[in-house]
Formats: sequence, structure tokens, C-alpha cells
Amino acid sequence: METSDFLTYAENTLDYGIMGILFIMSIVTLWLFIERLMFYKSVKIEDYDNKDALELDLSDNLSTIGAMGANAPYVGLLGTVIGIMLTFYSLGDIGAVDAKKIMMGLALALKATALGLVVAIPAISFYTILLRKMEKIVTKFDIAREAKK
Repeated sequence: METSDFLTYAENTLDYGIMGILFIMSIVTLWLFIERLMFYKSVKIEDYDNKDALELDLSDNLSTIGAMGANAPYVGLLGTVIGIMLTFYSLGDIGAVDAKKIMMGLALALKATALGLVVAIPAISFYTILLRKMEKIVTKFDIAREAKK
């Protein structure tokens, strides 16, 4: 396998690998967000005798959404670093400095970071929205328990 073939293979693997991971992270995050919204709409606080049991049910999958939001930029950054390394490697292999090749390689590498941010920003927003909804339900539980006393 020639060096240029290897670099093309490595760049394609990087694109499909990192972008695929980020795509899966975005799908899982969206799915969990929708699942939590549906659960929050259907939850009946009168079914719970214990506040801790309610909080456990309400907090399911929130940490997963938070972890997706926190780690997506790092996955994107990993893709960028590998892409930059491949760009410099290919330039060293050619032996000449070609500004066009450098700029194209860096631009393609940075798309991984951009996609990581595109996944992270909604995920953190979803996490914040769900956390607030959870707090509201727990507050309603507390109010209902105070009213029974």
C-alpha cells in the first residue's frame, strides 16, 4: 500500500469513524430526550410514597445525556488532532510545502470539532431542560405532601 493510498484510507476512516460516533451520540441523545419528555408527561406523583424513589425514576438517563454533551467536543477534538497529524504527515511525505494542501487538510480536520459542538450544544440544552422539568415535578411532589399534612 502506497503512502498516498494509506493517507486516503486513514482520512476516510477518520471521517467515517469520528463522524459515525458523533452521529450515534446525537441519535442516542435525542432518543433519550424524547423518552424522558414522554415519561415526565405521564408521571403521576400520587403513585410515589417516597421522594427518593420519585427522584430515581425522574433522573434515569439524565447522566447519559449529560455525558454525551460533555464528551462530544472531545470526540470531535480527537478527530481534529488525528486529521491535523495526517495532514502534516502527508506534507512531510511529499517533501514540499503546499499552502492549498495545508489549508484543505486543516479545514477537513476542523469539521470534526464543529460536529462535536453541534452534538454537544443541544445535548447540554436537553440536559438542562430535563433537569428543570425534574425539579418542577419534585417540587409538585413536595407541595402535595405538605398539603396532606
